[in-house]
Amino acid sequence: MSRFYVTTAIPYVNARPHLGFALEAVQADVLARHHRRRGDEVRFLTGTDDNSLKNVLAAEAEGLSTADLVDRNAEAFAALREPLALSFTDFIRTSRDDRHRAGVERLWRACADAGDFYREHYDGLYCVGCEQFYAPGELVAGKCPEHDVEPRRVAEENWFFRLSRHQDRLHDLISSGAVRVEPAVRRNEVLAFIAAGLRDFSASRSRVRARGWGIPVPGDPDQVVYVWWDALGNYISSLGYGTGSPDYRRWWVEDGRRVHVIGKGVVRFHAVYWLALLLSAGEPLPTDILVHDHLTTDGRKISKSAGDVVDLAARYGTDAVRWWLVREVARVGDTDFTVPRLVSRADEDLANGLGNLVSRVTALVHRYRDGRPPVAEPDPGADPLLTACRDAPDLVHEALTDFDFRRATAAVWRIVEEANRHVERVRPWELARAERGGDVAAGRRLDATITALLTACRALARELAPFLPTSAERISEQCTPLAGALPRTRALFPRLSPTPPTITPARPR
Repeated sequence: MSRFYVTTAIPYVNARPHLGFALEAVQADVLARHHRRRGDEVRFLTGTDDNSLKNVLAAEAEGLSTADLVDRNAEAFAALREPLALSFTDFIRTSRDDRHRAGVERLWRACADAGDFYREHYDGLYCVGCEQFYAPGELVAGKCPEHDVEPRRVAEENWFFRLSRHQDRLHDLISSGAVRVEPAVRRNEVLAFIAAGLRDFSASRSRVRARGWGIPVPGDPDQVVYVWWDALGNYISSLGYGTGSPDYRRWWVEDGRRVHVIGKGVVRFHAVYWLALLLSAGEPLPTDILVHDHLTTDGRKISKSAGDVVDLAARYGTDAVRWWLVREVARVGDTDFTVPRLVSRADEDLANGLGNLVSRVTALVHRYRDGRPPVAEPDPGADPLLTACRDAPDLVHEALTDFDFRRATAAVWRIVEEANRHVERVRPWELARAERGGDVAAGRRLDATITALLTACRALARELAPFLPTSAERISEQCTPLAGALPRTRALFPRLSPTPPTITPARPR
């Protein structure tokens, strides 16, 4: 057994959660559930980034105090556990959790002791959406490449972190794979960014511009810690880095995987800034940084004003949302979201594919064996199906190790496809008819066929558990005898699109 510590990036809470964050949360959840199933000791962290200027401005726009807005919206993110079936073991709030402030202060002092801070006047272009400064050459037509807005000019005196001091070490860590960045296109992007020359960055903001919101810089109460410095610290502050908790040593210092699941828009912060802070403080580094691309609507990055994830889950169900995210979203390249695509994938795969298969198999048991699964060796003719069942665990693990959810779900779906092929090839209803006519061999073949198909359904329940935990449990229940008989069949998945009207053929005159 090994340890597996997986985290999401923590989102700003200037608005309610949207599908973009749901993607990241579900991906991290799948990894956490998969490693638990393999016997690993797992810790899954998520939370909210409360100390952002975006949150302050959003509160002002609504006529609320920043604390009231942050508390309201952070609660909505914490409440994603049920609609998304998340299994996180820790949820941190950067404005409310005493662990966090203590950890950020300790990290700041460690970097200060290393000589990596200096104070300097700064005049630059600042994007509030990104909460970062941009050089003119990084803008696209004068606008932020992430938010497509013109950044504001800001001039003030701040504390700067000596990022440039760590350039060579960072390049070696990423290029050697000591810190694994996946997929390769993102690793190459990080290496190119480092090779172009790292500039020291502003690590604090004036208390006045921050409206007094945020963690004060240790020893300088006129400055607050820059929100990205603050937020990155959550990965270790949640472990008690600043409080002396043994969790920090257990999950961050000792052997094990330390995995960040993030979006491509924040790669620079996690694969460059965060590593540099840890190097400066003399602390261990994450082992893996797994990067997903954006979800879009009409080709534009999905925003908090679109794709409300709670609404989507309420309308179409947790299974439909989770399945679309793991089955449809590309490993590399943005993926455009539409409700019709979500509905189509759910109907095609879940209702017509998986749900129909389990219903057919359990119905065979009830119709031909009074609900009692036969005791028989699986049909030798079912070898392609049984091979798919045997291969799935390793194929899923290999795919998830590569951070490829599409490939992982394809390995599971091969079982569904082979099972349906086997039903059509063997035609168990014809075997049952022959058995009723006195063909004993046909009856034995029917028993073997049912056994093979039940074996497949149980394998599906096991392999789907990280992806569709609730449905996997229902499949397992429907395929497990109680007092010797299977429970009565219930529909696993509703059709989400309107059912086409039934047309009764006209009777011949």
